[in-house]
Amino acid sequence: MDINRVSARAIHEKHYELIVIGSGFGSTFFLNEALKHLDGRALIIEWGDFHPWAWQIEAQRNSVISPENTYTNRGEKPWNMTIGLGGGMNCWYSQTPRFHPNDFHTQSRYGVGHDWPFGYDELEPYYCRAENIMSIAGDPDMARMLPRSQDFPQPPHKGSAIDRLMKTAMPDHHFIMPTGRARVATETRNACCATATCNLCPVNAKFTAENGFAELYSHPKVDVCLNSEVRTLEYSGDTISGATISSNGEQFRVFGDLFVLGANAIQSPAILLRSDITHGQTGMGLHEQVGADIEVYLDGLGNFDGSTITTGLNYAFYDGDFRKERSACLIYFENRWPHGLRTERGRWNETLPLMLVTEDVPHIDNRITLDPATGNAIINYHGESAYAERGIEYALEHLGELLEPLPVEAIHYRRKRITESHVQGTLRMGKAGDGSVVDGDMIHHSKRNLMVVGTSTYPSCSPANPSLTAAALSIRAADRLYS
Repeated sequence: MDINRVSARAIHEKHYELIVIGSGFGSTFFLNEALKHLDGRALIIEWGDFHPWAWQIEAQRNSVISPENTYTNRGEKPWNMTIGLGGGMNCWYSQTPRFHPNDFHTQSRYGVGHDWPFGYDELEPYYCRAENIMSIAGDPDMARMLPRSQDFPQPPHKGSAIDRLMKTAMPDHHFIMPTGRARVATETRNACCATATCNLCPVNAKFTAENGFAELYSHPKVDVCLNSEVRTLEYSGDTISGATISSNGEQFRVFGDLFVLGANAIQSPAILLRSDITHGQTGMGLHEQVGADIEVYLDGLGNFDGSTITTGLNYAFYDGDFRKERSACLIYFENRWPHGLRTERGRWNETLPLMLVTEDVPHIDNRITLDPATGNAIINYHGESAYAERGIEYALEHLGELLEPLPVEAIHYRRKRITESHVQGTLRMGKAGDGSVVDGDMIHHSKRNLMVVGTSTYPSCSPANPSLTAAALSIRAADRLYS
């Protein structure tokens, strides 16, 4: 992939119409839309380097920078991300369910967490646009649960025999997983090979920055500054004027008209805190989903005949008035064997791995602070809420009822999942004065030429994977800014 590379030294003291900090879903999808409206030039500043797909496969890693080397973690829970051009588009497993309509109104409906400044209907057309860009393969039946105005760009992946039974028994709650892994090959991507190695896709089937945004990074109006960390933002009054950059042990400055901060939910608040931009609950509310691994032994029914890593999603425990007391739970039906295969003769595939994933309630004590000596990010995370734990407990207690369409022999709890690798919160959106940092258009409440994009802006925690929503939010934000 050709990239308009520039060094931090080459852009020192230069001025851009748009400066984008970070290059993950939020940043890149925003720039892709904003570029249609720019008269001047845009700059991407990325802490990591560009590592092509072929390099990642050979090296068996997504980046040379380990996430834990970019922060100090005062807890045991890991926080995963990729530091490199494309951010999470490198390492993601490309699961792309939308958020549920009621995920946007958890406070007003259930008295839990924070409402979003807009609802599902407002975001729905942008979901469609993001799905089209990524050529999402999806189950049309999902419209029963998550209304949609356009068909999925690609047909769904093949479900398993288990999914067929579950869909017949629960047609309004069981669906084939929508995914950014191609079911049908495109001009830049091959069809999914179903080898369950999605973070390092061996056939280049999943959507990535390299196979999805090559024209953006090589656009004559876009400069890409790699291996450069933004340390602070300079401002006067309510206007950001510039950014300071650290690269190869030296410091540089660059100036701009509009700044977009999408460095991830750990580094974005760290940049603002170092800059003494502390409006609202900056850095507070770090969260992600809470999960558990389950293995179900089946009697006479085989598994692993689906066509991708996760074949089914079940919403039976997802929404209802119970969310006043316990969290929503989304159940992932797996087409892989993380717990091994069965050893009984002729029964090797009579097993069903499940992931139970629940929402959590963001808490201000789970937060990002700074090391006073270095200014680097410190993660202070004290654990998930009792609300999330109750959601997991309920799902475990009632899993047998949900699985009644299947010939279940035994249900085994295997482990609590230590992370879902979805770093969220810390710069949530909302209304001015409610503790939020940005408004519904993702513009900073006090610095009006600063936008914050990506999962750091999430006011609440859906059980669903967050990346598609981050992409849709950025398309919407760009549309509203330039309309």
